[in-house]
Amino acid sequence: MSEEIMDGNHSLEGLPAKDLLKRFHILQGERVETYALFEEGFQAYLNGAPNYNFPMYRQLVHEITQTFTKISQDIILITKQLEDDHSLTTIATIVTGIQNNEKDKLEKTVKLQLARQNATDHPTDSNFKEEEADLKQSIKDVICAINEQMEELKFESEDLYSDETEEDKDDETADR
Repeated sequence: MSEEIMDGNHSLEGLPAKDLLKRFHILQGERVETYALFEEGFQAYLNGAPNYNFPMYRQLVHEITQTFTKISQDIILITKQLEDDHSLTTIATIVTGIQNNEKDKLEKTVKLQLARQNATDHPTDSNFKEEEADLKQSIKDVICAINEQMEELKFESEDLYSDETEEDKDDETADR
């Protein structure tokens, strides 16, 4: 994979479809890392109860929002390139579905954080614990849907990578 694909501050125009998909997978990895940072920061914020450090948490939310926005913008561009330049409508549709589920997951994650704070602040109110449990299950369901879509993407895009494998075999044969 070229250094340009790894960079993230590059133009996606003109990239082969398999490089666009590689970039998509890198961005999905960045999402996972960003969620981990978000959870770590929120846990630090929650551990400060009842004297929450709201300015620190607000800054964290700002940084996380910027990161997720950049990832989303790049994925929208990837989707557009896959559809417009490579006529890979099915793959673009799957990526769009993943993007929509990721948006849903983020919204539910924010609601879960609020429910967790409410449960911490009001430990005797079982409604907040119920809401927390419901949101956790809802997030698990969204993650399951994303994983299924990632498998579908893998299946739908395997021809792009099998071409690469065939080229590698041809190169090996030519080298002999």
